[in-house]
Amino acid sequence: MKSAYELAMERLSKTEPSVKLTAEQKKTIAEIDSVYSARIAEREIFLKGEIDKSAMKGDFEAVEQLQRQLASERKKLQIEKEEKKDRARNARH
Repeated sequence: MKSAYELAMERLSKTEPSVKLTAEQKKTIAEIDSVYSARIAEREIFLKGEIDKSAMKGDFEAVEQLQRQLASERKKLQIEKEEKKDRARNARH
């Protein structure tokens, strides 16, 4: 008797068979992860510094605006990263 997990995995593999990535694709995806992780960290460090400066001045409107900007930039970079990773996965070698 199969578990619910095993049955679900069988159904999933029928609708979306797993894709075998080449070594080159894996390398490309790892590079994309690395580059975008660095970009996100860079923006976080910069904007958190700006948030701290604004908070020290008591400019809480600026703090809120900078926090929204940080969330927006993080989301934008995550989307770009996933799009590039998808293109790398779908590239035929």
